[in-house]
Amino acid sequence: MSHGPRSGLAAVSSALLAMSRHLEVRDVLKTIVASARELLDAQYAALGVPDDHGGFAQFVVDGVSEEQWKAIGPLPRQHGILAAMLHEARSERLADVRKDPRFEGWPKAHPDLVDFLGLPIRDGDEVIGALFLANKNCPKPEGSCGFTAEDEELLGILAQHAAIALTNARLYERSRELTIAEERSRLAHELHDAVSQKLFSLRLTAQAAARLVDRDPSRAKGELQQVAVLAAEAADELRAAVVELRPAALDEDGLVATLRTQIQVLDRAHTARVTFACHGVKALPASQEEAVLRVAQEALHNALRHSGADHVDVTLDRRGGGAVLRVTDDGCGFDPQAVRRAGRHLGLVSMRDRASGAGGTLTVESAPGKGTTIEMEVPGG
Repeated sequence: MSHGPRSGLAAVSSALLAMSRHLEVRDVLKTIVASARELLDAQYAALGVPDDHGGFAQFVVDGVSEEQWKAIGPLPRQHGILAAMLHEARSERLADVRKDPRFEGWPKAHPDLVDFLGLPIRDGDEVIGALFLANKNCPKPEGSCGFTAEDEELLGILAQHAAIALTNARLYERSRELTIAEERSRLAHELHDAVSQKLFSLRLTAQAAARLVDRDPSRAKGELQQVAVLAAEAADELRAAVVELRPAALDEDGLVATLRTQIQVLDRAHTARVTFACHGVKALPASQEEAVLRVAQEALHNALRHSGADHVDVTLDRRGGGAVLRVTDDGCGFDPQAVRRAGRHLGLVSMRDRASGAGGTLTVESAPGKGTTIEMEVPGG
């Protein structure tokens, strides 16, 4: 090993503590790979989580620059030595991976790997990933592998803990998905109980007004007034049910992490480039965090679905004890006054209501051909 006993033990302890700090699967994978490469002093480390279609659902590397990674191209498939580790669930320690008969080459931009150490990551009998290192930083007599049996044993310990960390992260994400599903189910029941009866009464009252409008206009007018009352009550019930449903991810992760995750998903799902930057904002009162998130979601929806923008930038900045959300796009823009006169609002009324309800303000800057900026400011708690 390249570390002495004390430094090796400290490195293992640091690696295990780092893995235990993360709950998101991607963060866990990155920590495992970086810890393994540092612990065994290798130039290159990677971890692949297989999918059910002969590829990898996720593939994380350490020791390769972002430019190199982009130049390498698509994720690898399950072939060669990677496939052997996954399907045969055994470790591999090779002096020169290029001379192994299972070696099938790699893309032109791929780093040149020589000595190799790889282990499957197992959860019981299931192989849930493959972890491997290459090019150990040590003197190597020609034809020998820099990785030792002691290295393999140490990586095996790390792989066992990696399996626990990865399984826990998956369970956490699954639990969060179930929480969201349960909240949606609860909301559906509440909407049915609180709103559907009012809507039923609304329909009956409107039908009664329609029958009376010719023969008894006075009574018809009274029925129509009741329609207005019932409609207002139904809207209030609906608003109360929706506002009560605080997003589960927001409860678990806070505003900044939730916004970052959602924007990363939107960036992958749309042709427009969607970015997020946060400066100095850590946490806000719960009601304000929800209002900021909802306004951001509405503004992003407008920008990505209606503006034709190539770039949408979201920033969250600290201002005094509060925060300022800004969503800017380079799309077609619009005339806010014309939109208001036409009776369309593009969610602006809802966004202003949310800003006001959180004690904040909302401003809209837009013009045809000039893009749009939605800015929301909320005070601190």
